[in-house]
This record gives sequence, C-alpha cells and structure tokens, in this order.
Amino acid sequence: MDFHLSDEQAMLKESLSGWLERNYGFDQWRKLTRRRPPQSAENWDSFAAMGWLRLSLPEEAGGMGLGALEETNIGEAFGSRLVVEPYLSAIVLSAGLVARAGTPAQRSAMLPAIGDGQLRIAFAFAEAESRFELSRIQTRAMRTEAGYALSGRKILVLDAPGADRIMVLARTAGEISAEAGLGLFIVDPASQGASMHPYTTVDDRQAADIIFDRVIAEEALGDPEAAYPAVAAATDRALVYLCAEGVGAMGALCEQTLAYVKIRKQFGQPIGDFQVIQHRIVDMRVQLECARALTLYAASVSDGEPVERARAASAAKAQVGRSARFVGRAAVQLHGGIGMTDELAVGHYFKRLLMVETMLGDIDFHQKRFASLPSELA
Repeated sequence: MDFHLSDEQAMLKESLSGWLERNYGFDQWRKLTRRRPPQSAENWDSFAAMGWLRLSLPEEAGGMGLGALEETNIGEAFGSRLVVEPYLSAIVLSAGLVARAGTPAQRSAMLPAIGDGQLRIAFAFAEAESRFELSRIQTRAMRTEAGYALSGRKILVLDAPGADRIMVLARTAGEISAEAGLGLFIVDPASQGASMHPYTTVDDRQAADIIFDRVIAEEALGDPEAAYPAVAAATDRALVYLCAEGVGAMGALCEQTLAYVKIRKQFGQPIGDFQVIQHRIVDMRVQLECARALTLYAASVSDGEPVERARAASAAKAQVGRSARFVGRAAVQLHGGIGMTDELAVGHYFKRLLMVETMLGDIDFHQKRFASLPSELA
C-alpha cells in the first residue's frame, strides 16, 4: 500500500507546518491555555480562511470533499504543537455527523456555517455508565407538542464551554444498549433546563458535564430513531484523527528528547553518547513508527466496509495507546527531573498523550472490540 504524499497532500502539510511554526510556539500555547475556554477566535478564523475547516466537508456544502488521509495530516500537525482549538469535536465529530445523518436541508444550513468558522457544535454522547459503548445511552428524548424534550446527564463533552450548539445523542426508543432507537438532537446550551458544569482536563483543554432536565431540542438531526450507523462511522473517523494527533505528539517528543540528550552531560560527555541512551531513543522511534503505520492504514480504509473500518480504527487506537505510554514515559525519564516541570513542553505532551490514550476508548476497550469483530480469515 502506497502512503507517499500526493502533491495536494504535500501542499497541505507544508501549509500546516509553516503556519504552526509562525503562530503556535510553546510560549504561545502557554498563553492560550490560560484562557477560559483556552482557544483563540483569531486562530479559528485563520483555520477557516486557509480551508482547513472545509477539508472533509462535502463539495455541495462548500467543502473540499477530501478524506481521512488528509485529516491525518492535520491531526499529526496539530498534535505536534498541542493545538487546543476544537478541530476534533467541531469538525471531525460534529460536522461529520451533520454530513452523515442530517437531511439535505440541515446539511445546507449547517455545514457552510461550520466551514466558515461561524458555527461550533460540541458532541455530547458519553455517559457515566456507558464505558465507551456508543449504544449504551440512558438520556431520553420524549416527543412533546413543543418538540423533543431531553432528560439525562452527559459527561466529558469536549469543548462544550465555547460551543454555539450541543449535539446530543439520546434514546427515543428501545433498551439502554440497543443500537436502534437512538437520535441526534441539536440543543442551545442556554436553553431552560440545561445545566453545564465546565472544567479543565488534564491536558489543559476544556470540557463539561451537562444535565438536561426536559430541555426542548431545536431540531432532530435526520431520523430520530436511526442515528447509530452515522455515529459509529463518525466515531471511527474521529479515532483515526485522534491517533494522528498522538503520532504528532510522539514525534515532537522524540525530536525534543534527541536534542536534549545531545547537550545534557554526565561524566564529562553528552548522555546521548551512552549506548543505553541510544537504544532507548531508537525504541522510542520504533514505537512511533508502529503507531504511524497503523494510523495510516486505518485512514486508508476509513470510508470502506464497516467491519474492516472498525477493526482498523481499534487496532490503531490500541497501538497508539501503547506507543504513547512508552514514548511519554521515556521522554520524561531521559529529561530527568525537569521533564515534569510546567516550564518545559515535555510534561505537557505526555499529559496530552494520556488523554489520547483514554479518549474514545482505552487500550483494553479497543483490544476487546478488535477481538470481537469478525476477520476475513474467520
């Protein structure tokens, strides 16, 4: 399988690298993360102006109609700079769900505004009892004369504090774990009965728990009883993007650690001259390349058959999780005591990798998911 960059992909990568080099250094990141929410409207406008927000949107909605491989370029670049703007939540997840589940009228109304950076939607799906299972949903949507009324509690809604709208996964019918009977509903976070409790995640980003007490949704996105296939597809695509962010963060750690061991001296010579340190650096790079290979494969099949797509996404996520643990720990250890100080980027990359490992399913969850799915050899 050929993963060499096309001319179009190479131009995108060059554009990303150049802009981030000029505008997203570690000092600039530190200033951003002191904001609440820790995002820059100017940066988001720049993302829109350069077409990054329209990259994977359908062409009929003003997008470029590109695929997961192009999104991995963005994810890897953003991961290498710890970008905090809500690309995963607003574009990969929420815009992806509008494109997959929305009616033609809803896609025409929402997607251009999302691509222009004028509409940010956060996706509320996780619940305290769900344990990463997308179909295990207790939040209910009851049809009333005023519209669908939502009641339930969502946790870890990424980037919800800065979102214009919340997209809620809720059950209109069926048992708690049934895939049928799930719908997506657009809610104004300022609606009566919606109570948001924001907090900062371990990697200095914003999320919120949200309680819905008979909140009237503005509209149901597509079929209010058949959203699960779109949610599963969008989540697998988000897993690939998240893996790419992890690859970018691990790549940055490898580069920073190699540079450090070349100048840090012990016994009168750089510690990078010691063979044991050289072996550890090579081991870090091997783990990085294993994660990158599976991420690229998952991206290449992300628009294919659902079982192959799901197996590839879970395989990549499990490998990225294992690699992230190794690379993060090794980087901190080789930097010594300063590796966990707030003033050095290394510890912040490690914290981001810990979130990447856990978000949308940890290693154990995805190993079990991979094993449960039928393979071509079965």
